[in-house]
Amino acid sequence: MFGDILKDLRKQEKLSQAELADILGISKSAVGMYEQNKRSPHSDDLLKRIAGYFGVTIDYLKGYSAGVSPVDFEKFGLGKIHKKSFPMLGKIACGEPIMCEAEYETVVEASDDINADFCLTAQGDSMINARILDGDTVFVREQTMVENGEIAVVIVNDDEVTLKRFYYYPENERVILQAENPKYQPMVFDGEQLNHIRILGKAVAFTSRIR
Repeated sequence: MFGDILKDLRKQEKLSQAELADILGISKSAVGMYEQNKRSPHSDDLLKRIAGYFGVTIDYLKGYSAGVSPVDFEKFGLGKIHKKSFPMLGKIACGEPIMCEAEYETVVEASDDINADFCLTAQGDSMINARILDGDTVFVREQTMVENGEIAVVIVNDDEVTLKRFYYYPENERVILQAENPKYQPMVFDGEQLNHIRILGKAVAFTSRIR
């Protein structure tokens, strides 16, 4: 049954129920219920995530193809990417700031070695010289300050969000948000304007589609 197969796969990977739950973006109790065959995954998307993580087919998970075993990645000289789920919080402007529309029920799977808290979808072309293109997924670690020159997600005018290189000059009480595209002018904030900008986090990684 599905629960027995899931439990065997989890133990082969030497994962605890809590670790598997974190990878899949579900609760530990849900994993426990699955392994006890008291509940089945609520969606095909979750089944696909489980199958993709363990390198098996959905039919294998459901017990329809007993002769199919997990892929032996080492046999082919390949390294398996261990994944976890990141919440998608909407779109971020690579250009003029835009409203951030949260998509709290959307998750994105990526390598579990990315030290991030959430991700956003890049929109626009202001960061192309940093290789961040329109439609790329940007992974963000939540923090309230970054070093000068680091790429940050910044809320401006209290309710708009943008992705830029961040520079702070305390002697002038000035913040400059610098694009990575020469056609965009720096965004400069002085004095009282600083009360209306806030760093949401530091961009730590991104994934790009093959174009």
